[in-house]
Amino acid sequence: MFDLWRKRKGIRGTEVGLTLIDLMVVVSVIGVVAALAIPLHANAQARACIEKAQSDLDMLATAVKAYAAHMGTLPAALTALTTTATNRLNWSAGPFMPSVPRPPSGGTPAWGAYTYTSSTTGTFSLTATGDGTTITLP
Repeated sequence: MFDLWRKRKGIRGTEVGLTLIDLMVVVSVIGVVAALAIPLHANAQARACIEKAQSDLDMLATAVKAYAAHMGTLPAALTALTTTATNRLNWSAGPFMPSVPRPPSGGTPAWGAYTYTSSTTGTFSLTATGDGTTITLP
């Protein structure tokens, strides 16, 4: 393997090394690999932000459902999930989440705060918007 890097004797006894063509081939291969890898890396970062937002919304939905099961009603805001709640039977539970998660950083446009809406019929919706993507959980 290391024989490529050792200096070899040519036909007339002169030392032979890597030629300009050898170096150009190596640089070309590195350029092709870089051209393929850079877009894939950028795409992976965008997917990671979307997956973080989806995971955060799943955790928030689970906490909202736990709050609703304990209290009998949906919370008025997401901040209600971070405190202890006492229901009509005087049972205390919570906090259902240690804190409301922050949305992913970056993105074009940037990720905004998570949006929570509830209705009087007992349904709720959680939404995250950013980086040209909107994620909504029922």
